[in-house]
Amino acid sequence: MTAELPFTRADINLGNWRERPYSMSTFQNVAEYVPSAQIISARIAETPVRPFGHFADIPVSNVAGNTLRLEDFLEESHSDALVVMRKGEVIAEWYAPYVDPARAHIVFSISKSFTGMLAGVLEAEGKLSFDQMVTDFIPDAVGSAYEGLTVRDLFNMTVALDFDELYLDEDGSFDRYRRAMLWKPQRAGDPTTNLRDFLCSLPRAAHPHGTLHRYRSPNSDMAGLVVEAASGMRFADFLSTRVWQPMGAHTDGFITVDSVGNPRTSGGISVTARDLARLGELLRVGGRGVLPAEFVERLWAGGDRAIWAAGDQCFLYPGGSYLAYWYETGTGALAAMGIFGQFLWIDRASETVVVRQASEPLPISDDLDQKTIAALKAICAA
Repeated sequence: MTAELPFTRADINLGNWRERPYSMSTFQNVAEYVPSAQIISARIAETPVRPFGHFADIPVSNVAGNTLRLEDFLEESHSDALVVMRKGEVIAEWYAPYVDPARAHIVFSISKSFTGMLAGVLEAEGKLSFDQMVTDFIPDAVGSAYEGLTVRDLFNMTVALDFDELYLDEDGSFDRYRRAMLWKPQRAGDPTTNLRDFLCSLPRAAHPHGTLHRYRSPNSDMAGLVVEAASGMRFADFLSTRVWQPMGAHTDGFITVDSVGNPRTSGGISVTARDLARLGELLRVGGRGVLPAEFVERLWAGGDRAIWAAGDQCFLYPGGSYLAYWYETGTGALAAMGIFGQFLWIDRASETVVVRQASEPLPISDDLDQKTIAALKAICAA
C-alpha cells in the first residue's frame, strides 16, 4: 500500500502534471493526462519486492559534497525507484513510500533509446538501412530540416536542426512542440498542429548534417515516424510484438500519442523499473535472440568519439560516445537517460543492470546527474 500524498487528483491538470509535488503521482499515471497507446507485455505475475539490504549503506556523495548512505541519497534526491539486477536476477530494490512498483513510470528520454533499439530490429529484418534518407520514409519532410538527412544522422543526433531544447520554455518553439504532442494545454489564440506536421515544419540550421552532435528531442520523434513507416505498424504494436513480449516483460507499458495517434518516441514511454531492468539485461547479454546481436555489439562499441567530444553533451561522459540514442560512457558501461532523473545503467564487467526512476523538481540538474552517475558506478562495484 502506497503512502498518502499531500494533494488530491482534483489539484492536477495538464498545466502542472510535470511539476512536483504532483509528479510524485502523475509520473506513474501519465495515461490519465495525455492520450496513450498500450505496450502489451507477456503479463507475467511479479515476485515480491526484494529487500534493499546492504546496498542501503553504500557511501555516496550528494550535490553539496557530503557523504551519505545510498538510501538517504535516494530520498534526498527525489528518487522514486531503484532496481539492481545482477546476472539477470533482481537482487535489491528500493521504492519511495508513494510508489507502486507495479505501475508503469514515465522514463522520458529513455524512450529515445527504445526507438534506437527498434531501428536495429528493423535493420536486421531488412526493412531499414541507416544509409537511407529520412524522406524515403517520411516524404512530407521534404523542405524541412530533415530533407537531405540520412537515417544514421537522425538516430545519432547529428542533425542540422534549428531548434532550441528549452524544457522550461513558455512561449517559444519548445512550448509549441509540447502543445503539439498534447503535453500542455492548448491556447485558443495560438492553436498547434499535430506532432508530425510540427516536425515537418522545422527549419534547418546552417551547418552540414552529420558534423555536430546537438541533442534535440524532435529528432527522435521523427525517428519514431520512421520506425512506424518502415515496420508498417503502430510504434506501440511493433515494440510489443518484437521486444516487449518476446523478452518476457511482466507489465504493460504506455506511450503518449498526439491528436492523430503520432507517438511521442522522444519521451513518452512509461514502464516499470523491473521491466526496464529486463531490457537492460537483454543488452548486457547481447540480445538473447530478441535484439540483433550485431546491432547490440555496435551499441557497446559506441559512435564517433570526435563528434561526441565536440558536441553539446560531452560533459556527461568524457571519452564516451553516442549511437542510436544510447550513451557509451567511455568507462565500460552503456546508459540511457531521461529528464527528471531517469537512468538505465548497464555494466558488463560486474554483470549488473541498475534502473533509477525519479521525480526530481527540475528537468535537468547537471550536478545531480553527475552524483547519480557516481552512485550507479558505486552500486555496480558493490
